[in-house]
Amino acid sequence: MFQILSENFFVPLASPNKTIYWECLVKLFSVMSNQLSFGVERDILVQELQYYFEQEQAAAIEDESFDGKNSRDKANWMLRRLEYYGWIEIETDKSYVQRASFREYAVKILKTLLEIEEGKQIEYQGYIYTIYSLVRSSTDNPGIVLLSILENTDMLITGLKNLNSGIKRYIDELTKYRTPAEIMDVLFNDYIENIVDKAYHRLLTSDNVSKFRPEIVERLESKSRSRAYIAKTGAELADIREIPMEQAEEMVYQYIHQIIDAFQNMDDILAEINQKNTQYQKAAINRAKFYLIGGEDVRGQLKEILSEVNEKINEEDMELGGIYRISFLDELIRIYSSSVLDEKSLHVPIEGKKEFKPVELADDLPNAALRQEKLKKMMEKMERVLNPRKINHYVMECLQERERMMASELPLAAAEDFVRLIYVRLYGQRKNMKYRIETAEDIVINGYRFRDFAIIRKVS
Repeated sequence: MFQILSENFFVPLASPNKTIYWECLVKLFSVMSNQLSFGVERDILVQELQYYFEQEQAAAIEDESFDGKNSRDKANWMLRRLEYYGWIEIETDKSYVQRASFREYAVKILKTLLEIEEGKQIEYQGYIYTIYSLVRSSTDNPGIVLLSILENTDMLITGLKNLNSGIKRYIDELTKYRTPAEIMDVLFNDYIENIVDKAYHRLLTSDNVSKFRPEIVERLESKSRSRAYIAKTGAELADIREIPMEQAEEMVYQYIHQIIDAFQNMDDILAEINQKNTQYQKAAINRAKFYLIGGEDVRGQLKEILSEVNEKINEEDMELGGIYRISFLDELIRIYSSSVLDEKSLHVPIEGKKEFKPVELADDLPNAALRQEKLKKMMEKMERVLNPRKINHYVMECLQERERMMASELPLAAAEDFVRLIYVRLYGQRKNMKYRIETAEDIVINGYRFRDFAIIRKVS
């Protein structure tokens, strides 16, 4: 790679002045993008950078030699540095006018970095529909079409794998959040917005692969059995890649089977995405419920101990093995060693056999009242367990005859009500629910702060 890129190409974005380098690169890229090519007269770029350095919000250059320099000197310095690092090249045309242009590889890298900065999300439907349209099309250039199908398939699979990794990252980072408010914030305002709403939900609805996959696979398999298609496509690939005809035909078979395998194995990726999405939501809710639980019983005390241990580990950035260095744990459990052995320290052997005297078993009937009481408590506990069916029923009862209501109108007097509200928000993303949701603004009710959302009855 470094035969193409200069060795110090990435230095500007890793230096103390990385912010100002990035802002200047974005400024220059914006100016050059509006031209017929990525080449502009040097003086125009100097004026643009000069205007940038004159702004109050411009980042300061961390270099003592620039103290007292005017904005034009800084603009010329920036262009010289970007040329030195291999981002731009400056040439003099026949009219002795200097023109600056981005190098080809710098344009590709800049576009990728801008997409990362903007948080651009992949549109799965665009790739799927492009593949679907190309497979069904009749063309005189089957080789170019096959390469386009292969490229779009690769980008589709890459996007699905990135979505899969994104969910895993949220699961791994969940332990960083220590309060119910932080957990609910990252679940609703970050995870739901960046993963569910932008990618995952579309993948299950409008961008669903299953709608197009059967016909795509069927048509590709049909093409692989057509000798005329293989010959024509192979001839075109042989010209494009400058390879022998036999090798090109083998490449056609390889590409077709590679695309078919990608679509047929896509279910494994989708299943793992579904599993991780459910896992993340359960982990977030369980962690929030853990922090909401309090009391003097054993469960509450264990919660306080574990919370304190977790806070100490995060505060001192310990590894998990560092738990043994937390001093207050010594006061909870006392383990000591004994250097003197006595009769109480040794195992007491079993004495000789004694005569066995059988005792009559009492034929007592079970206490019906106690049994009914335990059964009642068990049923009450099961009733408190929330699932999609119960949440569906609860929402329909709250909606009654209305078509729409706000989540802030739901009862919110205790922690149980807040947990139920969380489940209403989560299950609202599912297709088999009788309602859907639309997010609104943040709101605070009875000390509970959350992003309000509209609950809308689905049309049957």
